[in-house]
Amino acid sequence: MTNNYICFHIFVKDKITAMSEYNSNHYSRQDLENELKYLNLLSDRFKNIQAASTEIINLEAILNLPKGTEHFLSDIHGEYDTFSHVLANASGVVRKKIDDVFGKSIREKDRKFLATLIYYPEEKLDLVLKEEPDPEEWFAIILQRLITVARAAASKYTRSKVRKSMPPDFSYIIDELLNESGEDKEEYVQGIITTIIRIDRAESFIIAISKFIQRLLIDRLHIIGDIYDRGPFAEKVIEKLLHYHSVDIQWGNHDILWMGAASGNRALIANMIRISLRYNNLDTLEDAYGINLMPLATLAMTQYNNDECKPFIAKAEVDGKDAELIKKMHKAISIIQFKLEGQIIKRNPKFNMKDRLLLDKIDYKKGTIHLNGKDYQLIENNFPTIDPARPYDLSAEEDMVIEKLSNSIKNSQILQKHIEFLFSSGNMYLTFNENLLYHGCIPIDDKGNFTSVEIEGSEYSGKLLCDHFDRVARKAHNYRFTKNNEPLTDYMWYLWCGPNSPLFGKNKMATFERYFISDVETHEEGKNPYYSLAYEKKEVCLKILNEFGLTGSNSHIINGHVPVKVKKGESPIKADGKLFVIDGGMSKPYQAVTGVSGYTLIYNSYGLVLVEHEYFESKQTAIAEEKDIISKQIYIEANAKRKRVKQTDTGKKIMSQIKDLTMLLAAYRRGLIKERFA
Repeated sequence: MTNNYICFHIFVKDKITAMSEYNSNHYSRQDLENELKYLNLLSDRFKNIQAASTEIINLEAILNLPKGTEHFLSDIHGEYDTFSHVLANASGVVRKKIDDVFGKSIREKDRKFLATLIYYPEEKLDLVLKEEPDPEEWFAIILQRLITVARAAASKYTRSKVRKSMPPDFSYIIDELLNESGEDKEEYVQGIITTIIRIDRAESFIIAISKFIQRLLIDRLHIIGDIYDRGPFAEKVIEKLLHYHSVDIQWGNHDILWMGAASGNRALIANMIRISLRYNNLDTLEDAYGINLMPLATLAMTQYNNDECKPFIAKAEVDGKDAELIKKMHKAISIIQFKLEGQIIKRNPKFNMKDRLLLDKIDYKKGTIHLNGKDYQLIENNFPTIDPARPYDLSAEEDMVIEKLSNSIKNSQILQKHIEFLFSSGNMYLTFNENLLYHGCIPIDDKGNFTSVEIEGSEYSGKLLCDHFDRVARKAHNYRFTKNNEPLTDYMWYLWCGPNSPLFGKNKMATFERYFISDVETHEEGKNPYYSLAYEKKEVCLKILNEFGLTGSNSHIINGHVPVKVKKGESPIKADGKLFVIDGGMSKPYQAVTGVSGYTLIYNSYGLVLVEHEYFESKQTAIAEEKDIISKQIYIEANAKRKRVKQTDTGKKIMSQIKDLTMLLAAYRRGLIKERFA
């Protein structure tokens, strides 16, 4: 065994350092034992020299392929139809692929139809087959065209990767059709198509190959935060992402709100219910997640029955018979929220948020509030559940309501499944292929220095601040069913609205002022200096990138969170192209301000492309009238040379695998590990 160790030791040192630099203290016997243990485990997958060699050849070939296409989306806010359409058309890439393949051979009308069929195969087939006089002839033409598009979409991937992307029911057939071309195989391919039609499988095949094309055109999807709130179908967005082939999520403040609520934070539960009432998104709460709002409705009708609740009119359209009840529920949960948030602030002086203790600043007899040395008249002064002597205490009825809501949320299996997905697929930030992705900001002061925040007794800033907020959020969720998780979930509340939260990035959340004070100067929330310095100064962006270990000239910061007001001349491209803000208003309430319907950043082997999307009318219009979302490229940063897989993070992992397999090959050849052939 000693000779084996010496032999392997020499081999390892050959791979790591020159023999002249050898020092036995640098590579111990224990290190060698660990190497052999690892290689023995690796040999379970690659049992002999032939298997290891084949995998090395395959991996080396992959390194020379063009990098896969990444798509970046942000601030979806429950707008499922727009989100789904952007994914289905791959931000215009599907149509571009069709134009590249058929631009000179079929009419614009037919290319438009083919694109819509790929986006919505089931629905479009239903419409077509009701009117098509000769379905078999139509199937024959369409199948040929879809196969041609699929062949073009698959061209930059290995056959192995393409096969893994194929729908199981048709994988063999699609594989044959993609890889058999030329005059000698024309009859063979035509025979397959004819058989598909004859045995009545054409519709199923069209659906399968359309979704296959969609999948090939987005290799990896990045969601830069804020899936929840405002729009009506956040749960559908999550469900789609749950089954997406490759996705990562950088949490937004609206995501952490739901994550914290699902982890048991009572103030965040109140916020979650309040925002759902404000935008009339009760279907998500009640129908999708089974949250019982009856206790809140009962409290609202009891305490606010004769209250007009004018500041609490929903921002979305509400059926007349429900409007009054929703207003009252909206006010009832808002008062509960302000009380619970006051409790968090009082038990966490380290948050430095005493300025947000507002209920004790109210003169309940005069109906005024004293803020910043000035008295403001309240819009309304009916607070039947507030005891002026102890304004932050819940009444017995309010406590019962929030407890029942908390239990309902904890027991919602679908909600908890969706939140588990956000934890497993999400992070505070991501560095990937030279880009730094995060939703809000990296808190800095007005001189550009990273701001510190105390977390569990220690101060953190910059990257470490994000790392520790990530850790404490996961810890809070893991302890969500324990009685003493309050100190942990309080940090999740801070992430939602704290002045130095990387997910929020404002001095305050002026919810109370917007409801109760008409003077708009009190509504100003104030942004972290990040939003002026990093947006304007390239050197600040470079400092942030360096903090996260990104020093290459092609590195960028990709943000969401702050809607780009295109109508007012704002641009999503900041700091001389070092920072992109891709919140363009996918959320419909923002579109009146932004003037657009969102952005997609695309990073393919040729470079970066920023795509601006105009208003998406509806899925129904897209299908029936073939109205695609109008997307235009507004920025392109081209690579000097087409980027290959070996230049990506995936390539680094592959090269590490090749190194390990090379060591395994040497271990086999030197007799350190036995080959197996069964």
